[in-house]
This record gives sequence, C-alpha cells and structure tokens, in this order.
Amino acid sequence: MSLPIRLISTDFDGTLFAEFENPPIPDVLQRVIGDLQARGAKWAINTGRDMSSLMESLGRAGTKIEPDYLVLVEREIYSLQESVYVSLEDWNSQCTRAHAELFARVREDVPRLVDWVNERYHARMYEDAYSPFCLIAGTNDDADFIHRFLKEYALSIENLTVVRNDIYARFSHSAYNKGTALAELTRRLGLSKEEVFAIGDHLNDLPMLSRKFARWLAAPANAVEEVKLCVQNEGGYISQLPHGYGVAEAIKYYLGAGNL
Repeated sequence: MSLPIRLISTDFDGTLFAEFENPPIPDVLQRVIGDLQARGAKWAINTGRDMSSLMESLGRAGTKIEPDYLVLVEREIYSLQESVYVSLEDWNSQCTRAHAELFARVREDVPRLVDWVNERYHARMYEDAYSPFCLIAGTNDDADFIHRFLKEYALSIENLTVVRNDIYARFSHSAYNKGTALAELTRRLGLSKEEVFAIGDHLNDLPMLSRKFARWLAAPANAVEEVKLCVQNEGGYISQLPHGYGVAEAIKYYLGAGNL
C-alpha cells in the first residue's frame, strides 16, 4: 500500500514539544514518526527557534528519532547529513539577502516603534541576528494590542510582516515563512502538496496550515482558537489530545491505525 503522507511538518513548542510534560515528546509520537521514516517519509521540525535552542531542547527531551529537515526561525532550511544539519545554502543565502534589504528600510523607524510601545506597555524590545525589532510583551492582552499596531505599520513597508507566537513578536519578510519553506522542501523532495502533513498550535504556524502547502492539516487540542478555526476552515483535523499526543492522533486519523 502506498504511503499517502510523504512529508511531515511539525511545529515544535506547544505542538511536538511540551517542556513540562514527562516525557516532553511522547514515546507514542516518536514511534509513529519513526515508523513513517522507516517507510520512506521525511520529517521536518518547522519552528521559530534557532539551531542552538532547538538542539538543546531535543537533547533534553531524549528523542530517539531525528528530523530529516529543520526549518529554523520560520525561514531557514537545514538538511540532516551524517548526523550534522547542513544549510540549504541557495535558499538560505537568498533569504538572508532579502531580509537584509528589507530591514535596511525598517531600521530608521525602530526608535519610533520602541517609543510607541514604551509609552503604553511594559515590554522587552531588542534586536537580534534575525530581526531589527523583536518584542516580548508582559501579557497576551498587551501582545494583542501591540501586534495590531505592528501589523498596521507593516502595511507601510513592502514585504514586511509580523511573526507572532504567544507574547513574542518580530519582523520578517513576507516571502519567507513556515509555509514557503515547507513548499521549498516539498519541491526539493519531488513531492506534491497532496503528500504533505502539517500541524501547529500558534499564530506563527498559520502560513503552513493551508491547503496551498499541505493536504493533511491538523492542530492539537491546545492550539489557540485562531489556529483551530483556520484548520477547520481548511477542512483539517482538530485533535482532542494536546501537544505530541495530538500530533500522533492526527497522523493516525489521516492514515488509519491499520496503516501504521
């Protein structure tokens, strides 16, 4: 029997990984993904984390399986080659150039944006290697108001978007996100979107939770309402189980328990 899912794209925090659960990544999920990998499917962790942060958490989780691909900071792609994750240089270089050009136009406005936030909310703002404006709000309500303000500002800059996850936000290029990175992986593997499964729980997952990029869409029970609504509207599956258990259940739902 042919395998309908050939590429599995999982968000990390809140979907695959729940830090305060034991284990953080359930054994049942590792078995499900491992079985699919043994049958030729590829697995990508599609996350907002950078390499060092993700590797540390995977190590502490004691995972027995390894993702074939990583999508880091929602845009950079890495491939597993002999136990080392190697940059897909053509994609990542193009991504870096596009962001550098975009952020050159944004930097002069950053002091004004910082002042606007400081006048209204308690939040931490900083620049890192991936964005000239990053923010950690004090509360989710504050993050909602700030997010609306930043999205309105982004409309004034071509290709600028705001990536939001919980109380965290940063600027990014609209052409590079979890969805477009997933499409690039699909292309490189010679697959079609009809063979792709994607699951996530928060706002930064929305770009990949689309039939444009994956036929098989899902969200765990703990997903925020906007994500659940998106997945439902796309004809996807909402698990009754949270985190990694929900990922395993969603995959089984689509494949049928007899196919695993």
